[in-house]
Amino acid sequence: MKLLVINPNISTDVTRLIEAEARRSARPGTALTMATAPFGVAYIETRAEAQIGGYAAMQVAAEAHEGHDAVVVAAFGDPGLTALREILPIPVVGMTESALVSACQQGSRFSVIAISQRIQAWYRETIAAYGLVDRLASIRALDEPLAHIGHVQEDQGDRLVALAERAVAEDGADVLILAGAPLAGLARTVAHRLPVPALDGVTCALHQAQAMVDLDPAVARGGSFAVPPTKDCRGLPEALSRLVGRQPLATQGA
Repeated sequence: MKLLVINPNISTDVTRLIEAEARRSARPGTALTMATAPFGVAYIETRAEAQIGGYAAMQVAAEAHEGHDAVVVAAFGDPGLTALREILPIPVVGMTESALVSACQQGSRFSVIAISQRIQAWYRETIAAYGLVDRLASIRALDEPLAHIGHVQEDQGDRLVALAERAVAEDGADVLILAGAPLAGLARTVAHRLPVPALDGVTCALHQAQAMVDLDPAVARGGSFAVPPTKDCRGLPEALSRLVGRQPLATQGA
């Protein structure tokens, strides 16, 4: 089994964190291809940044998905996830959806622990889009600027644990989701300090991706995730243009 794991942000430090946790979660015989967005932002906090990250993830996936059995979108908020499911012939999973589904299998209500206050609106909207906002106990987040996104676990680990403890004691969380690729691996490190199960989006996404490959789902020929209609494209990278427009390259830009 071969998985393409995409960091939709430009931080290679974060990609290394994702890779470390992904390798802990991969089965024997599962190979990983890591990819970092070629453009965009260091980490996503806003709706606009999510749109940019989604486009970056689509471009990377279009260029690199061949030869892989599934794609993992490794950013909380799942930028580009549903769009990639629509155009790719292999399963696509995301950190948020995977963590939310896993949380619902372990408790009635979950809380999300996040790296910034600004990120909360986008996270809440993402959870609502998945139809799970009624299971959300709270979103608690750090409230100071991050000096280095690749070192947030070392710099803010104790404060993140304190937020998680408050989510259980004050908000009634049965399960905690330590959200965001910069926190990849933290749940494994601090689980013994927390009173309820703690989930890592990378871990959940890797297990979901491997399970989806095992399930061998048929490619949709109907419904909203069937192959989109053919049309002319202009200005798109060639690989993405072939997936979105499915026109011979000679006609592109016509």
